[in-house]
Amino acid sequence: MKKKVAFYTLGCKLNFSETSTIARDFTKEGFERVEFSEPADMYVINTCSVTENADKKFKTIVKQAQKVNPEAFVAAVGCYAQLKPEELASVHGVDLVLGATEKFKITDYINDLTKNDLGEVHSCEIQEADFYVGSYAIGDRTRAFLKVQDGCDYKCTYCTIPLARGISRSDSVANVLKNAAEISAKGIKEIVLTGVNIGDYGKGEFGNKKHEHTFYDLVQALDTVKGIHRLRISSIEPNLLKNETIDFVAKSNSFVPHFHIPLQSGSDALLKLMKRRYLTNLYVDRITKIKATMPNACIGVDVIVGFPGETEELFLETYNFLVTLDISYLHVFTYSERENTEAALMPNVVPKNVRHKRSKMLRGLSVKKRRAFYESQIGQELTVLFEGENKEGYIHGFTENYVKVKAPWNPDLVNTLRAVTLTKIDEDGLVRFNFKENKITA
Repeated sequence: MKKKVAFYTLGCKLNFSETSTIARDFTKEGFERVEFSEPADMYVINTCSVTENADKKFKTIVKQAQKVNPEAFVAAVGCYAQLKPEELASVHGVDLVLGATEKFKITDYINDLTKNDLGEVHSCEIQEADFYVGSYAIGDRTRAFLKVQDGCDYKCTYCTIPLARGISRSDSVANVLKNAAEISAKGIKEIVLTGVNIGDYGKGEFGNKKHEHTFYDLVQALDTVKGIHRLRISSIEPNLLKNETIDFVAKSNSFVPHFHIPLQSGSDALLKLMKRRYLTNLYVDRITKIKATMPNACIGVDVIVGFPGETEELFLETYNFLVTLDISYLHVFTYSERENTEAALMPNVVPKNVRHKRSKMLRGLSVKKRRAFYESQIGQELTVLFEGENKEGYIHGFTENYVKVKAPWNPDLVNTLRAVTLTKIDEDGLVRFNFKENKITA
């Protein structure tokens, strides 16, 4: 009988793309992939270390796996596995921990799946993570996450990602296009470009530090891939989002008017403490440029609250800055101390109860921003890509500019693009619509 393997992914879209690639390697080795809630011979947990909560959740997930099958072999890979391998190996039930370079060779480390008395660790010095492994995630969604870049050369004072993933390096344009064509051939209609710092694309493309290509070059090349109806840019640094890219997206065949641009703070004083590579005036310039070129564009923003030195006045500076910006929603992160970062040693620590209070205020602002953006789209004629899950009798989907819509469940709509007119916002904050002449666009 085939051995069964299950996967659990913590963290970002990049982790999801890498989990899918690792899962395909298991399939090639004769394993059958099952859901994490099902009995399996092996459980693989792809870890994250961006926040304290992601660290804590790991132990809970290991217990979930052991509850389903106490004799199952448990492996940990990913960012937390690189940063704290011995800590993960000491968790009861963990048999194998693989670091940044070893995770893509996981099947080489598996023999008979006999449980170990102590977790076995194979990790590298992060300087050795200097080669690129391409990956993409498909299967569970109507969209695919396509990894185009890994690692980061920035030195933000709160961040451990350079320690967990190494230097900035990129896939080749040729291989990105090959992966995009493979995704298209599987009937996937939307690709989300992902990486650690995708605006830095091109660095390390052929194993050297020079940029052979730029992110703009990649965007232009991807727009020619046949069969992909939508291309979506995930998080991109404001200083790396150039006018030429914005102008190209505005007239593109495939790229959609949706940007996610990290801000982290609306205070220049805090941005300098964070060692971000821009100030608020540049951020305003990026938002203004996008909205002037694409008035209906959706713009998401990352913000950190409770960073050391964030006084009440500086927090309100951020809050009021966000109020004035023409943005669509926020991703709010409550600052948590990370070992081996500059910020962890900074004075003027913000009490945790204050951090949570400020986080709650910004989450409330996000709800208002999203509602206002949705209201601005009522009456617009847009295109919805419907997803594949029946959620309490409803099917959901997203417009090109990331308005989430709902309709009574209809399996015929799954993975189709339909022209609609947005009509009203429902009590749950999602948007209803009318089909436009029952038109199917793809």
